[in-house]
Amino acid sequence: MSFLYSPTLTFNVVKVLSLATVAAVAAVLWTPLLTHFLYKHRLWKKTARDKTITGEAAPIFYKLHKDKEVKTPRFGGLLIWLTALGVVFVFWLLAKLSNNPLFENLNFLSRSQTWLPLFTLVAASIVGLFDDTLQVCYHPNSEAPASGIGRAFKKIITSISGRGRYVGGGMAFKRRLLIVALIGVIGGWWFFSKLGWHSIHIPLIGEFSIGFLYIPLFVIVMVASWSGGIIDGLDGLAGGAFTSIFGAFSIIAFSQGKIDLAAFCAVIAGTLFAFLWFNIPPARFYMGETGILGLTSTMAVVAFLTDSVLVLPVIAGLLVAESGSAILQLFSKKIRKKKLFLSTPIHHHFEAKGWPSYKVTMRFWIIGIVLAIVGVVIRLLG
Repeated sequence: MSFLYSPTLTFNVVKVLSLATVAAVAAVLWTPLLTHFLYKHRLWKKTARDKTITGEAAPIFYKLHKDKEVKTPRFGGLLIWLTALGVVFVFWLLAKLSNNPLFENLNFLSRSQTWLPLFTLVAASIVGLFDDTLQVCYHPNSEAPASGIGRAFKKIITSISGRGRYVGGGMAFKRRLLIVALIGVIGGWWFFSKLGWHSIHIPLIGEFSIGFLYIPLFVIVMVASWSGGIIDGLDGLAGGAFTSIFGAFSIIAFSQGKIDLAAFCAVIAGTLFAFLWFNIPPARFYMGETGILGLTSTMAVVAFLTDSVLVLPVIAGLLVAESGSAILQLFSKKIRKKKLFLSTPIHHHFEAKGWPSYKVTMRFWIIGIVLAIVGVVIRLLG
């Protein structure tokens, strides 16, 4: 009974929940400014995607999304990571400038728990922001800039994008894959060399040392997490999926006594609630790469920080299903010369079968929440 009424436990619960609430309210308040800017400058794709990642025609996807993609802005991920960064900075500043113990205790920026995931969130989101910019600023029929500076800028952009002739699809797939893998190498090296991590937790069994293999494992998890980012395709689908994921990791971190990390995950979940508020169909904006790359990279880092890598595929089961369906479709077309699904990732398959997008989204949300609960239970039992 004394544990249930522990002042420290009570304050930690209040800290995590109140910071999540502050993040949600803050995000809601500045969203009108963001949407005004996005619509004023028409920051959406100039042409809808009509090809698969392998360059083949995607007529079903194009038919379903040809009107929405060219009228709905990207960059919605700015709402998530800028709000999270702002909440971190504000409470850190209040703790530094004030002698009030309350603000000192509410500060959740700590070197051991939140420096690394915060850095990952911001760095990966900025890379995604660049990719989103490529997708909305150039399109197949764009004319060459008249000025020498304009032509030079476009040449630089084309070079960085990894495409001989830029066609409005953002950075080339191989280049994005290389960047994500590089983030994984840096993160894995930091965990192994600087933090001394060399083992993984096997649920119901215990710790298992893998030595130097920790670095390639980190890279694999980072790339696999990013591949699940293709879930961003229907109004509110990605937002709901990541809300349950970061909510689950907040519970796991809290159970391990990592209160600052739990608060950080809760803050991200709070911003995602605000994102969902404005993404009730019809969506005001898409998350874009600046949201997806930041969230998936941070998710991978948090999984390692909580030693929950082996339950990540359960907690993020929706992302596994999304990327898995695309991979199975690719192999089926290569080997069987026929499709396994009408369209991939799998949420587009159900959409092509005639399910309304909101039905697909809400059913996926339910599955995601159940998987997150199961993953938390498995990790806590471990």
